[in-house]
Amino acid sequence: MRVLPAGDTALLVELQDLTQALALYRSLQARTPAGVAELVPAARTVLVRYEPAATSQAQLEGELLRRGSELDHESADQPEGRVVSIPVHYDGADLPQLAELLGLSVQEVIRRHTSRPWQAAFAGFSPGFVYLAGDHFGRDIPRHRVPRTQVPAGSVALAGRLSAIYPSNSPGGWQLLGTTDIAMWDLDREEPAYLQPGLQVQFVDAGARKHVNLPAARRRQQPQPPAPQPASGSAVIEFVQPGLQTLPQDRGRPGKTQLGVSASGALDRGALERANQLVGNPPGTPVLENTFGQMTLRCHGRATLAVAGASVPLALHAADGTHWPLRGDRAIALDDGDTLVLGSPQRGLRCTLAARGGWQLAAVLDSCSRDTLAGLGPPPIAAGARLAVGRAVAPRLLRAVALAEPAAATLPRMGETVTLDVALGPRSDWFTPEALALLQSQPWRVTPQSDRVGMRLDGPKALARSRDDELPSEGIVSGAVQVPASGQPLLFLADHPLTGGYPVIAVILRHHLDLAAQIPPGCDIRFNVVAPFNGKSHA
Repeated sequence: MRVLPAGDTALLVELQDLTQALALYRSLQARTPAGVAELVPAARTVLVRYEPAATSQAQLEGELLRRGSELDHESADQPEGRVVSIPVHYDGADLPQLAELLGLSVQEVIRRHTSRPWQAAFAGFSPGFVYLAGDHFGRDIPRHRVPRTQVPAGSVALAGRLSAIYPSNSPGGWQLLGTTDIAMWDLDREEPAYLQPGLQVQFVDAGARKHVNLPAARRRQQPQPPAPQPASGSAVIEFVQPGLQTLPQDRGRPGKTQLGVSASGALDRGALERANQLVGNPPGTPVLENTFGQMTLRCHGRATLAVAGASVPLALHAADGTHWPLRGDRAIALDDGDTLVLGSPQRGLRCTLAARGGWQLAAVLDSCSRDTLAGLGPPPIAAGARLAVGRAVAPRLLRAVALAEPAAATLPRMGETVTLDVALGPRSDWFTPEALALLQSQPWRVTPQSDRVGMRLDGPKALARSRDDELPSEGIVSGAVQVPASGQPLLFLADHPLTGGYPVIAVILRHHLDLAAQIPPGCDIRFNVVAPFNGKSHA
């Protein structure tokens, strides 16, 4: 057993196998240690995210080691869960080639896949994606070296000693065996995820399709929450021009790992709190997060807004034709007919807009955050959309509009170099000493292929691994610097998947996560290692 640091807000516990990992997970679920905020079980690990204000890394590590030492074969045995049958049309694109690779007939592959139930072990990758454990083939099934850019929803697949069903159209590198008509993820159901950890899954051969008919899982579109209707007398903000991307955000939806849903939430948490402070809202009130500015808003009624985060030029055009420039990081009172224009950021990347009394938004799974990877939450703001403001927060919770302007950090502009503090690990021992030195010594360019999921980085030299085996899927945190086979890192942000199968060489420390979210494409990043890898081995 090893306890490995994953930045300064999480620990990754590595155990012998899936059985031991699930046993520790159940122990931590039953008696959750003080300060633990979230648990993410995986193939042979449990990611434990904690609140540093409530516990220390040393205290939590000691408790995890104690719990691990108490595990034995008896406690690791999991009672059999309810069996769920999944009919499958075994018409997958990889089935013939996989049969040849395994030295089996196609019918023998199908027979083994359906011979006995699979254990629903843990969730990850995307909402409703559940990893099903079972050693039905007696060997690891290799992933594709180059993942498909699109795997259809409802696809039944194999990788390693796991099976799974893709709940939505998404990229993927698993071997495709066939398809099922059952939708794995549906927000219209009382339980959105059809499968959850603890169940047993029995695949059943449904035979060949008699006609061309896309499975329900493929046809199903992510349902959107109904747009709230403005209350009588509410002010309304019209989005004449919403900019490149404007999304509702709050503190996210932690605690949904059983559904395969990550926390998501505002990328710049400091800007979220500051914008709400300026208009007198409670700290976590939902805001709008805009990327690259270029937004025009028109007020119908009277409202008070604030813009925080990226430094953008503001202009207020009054209904009587007068106009004047403004600065951000202050409350802005709008009268009926006033238009507020946000220009392009001079520094930073993302603007945060708060409205006094809140934006009227519909929550999905207890949050108004738009998760771009999962497709969860209120939809992006479109041109012509109208949102009511002022009635989403109870009046007794509002404070006075802030008069003093809070100090704003200097944010980067395109072409500048930004230094981010990192802790090595949890998988820095998968890389050569030269790669660890290279991580810190060379600049890493932020490419345009960057979004809320993560920032793709490009360096003059790639990072070389010291081992070439596949890493079993394990939990990932915001700020993780993951290195795929190309050797060019990916820096994960708030909409990252719950789990991933490439080694994480380092993690951005929490005090620099907001800064990372404000780095525009074209900047260079330098990683400053301030906490060394200190994973410990324990029997």
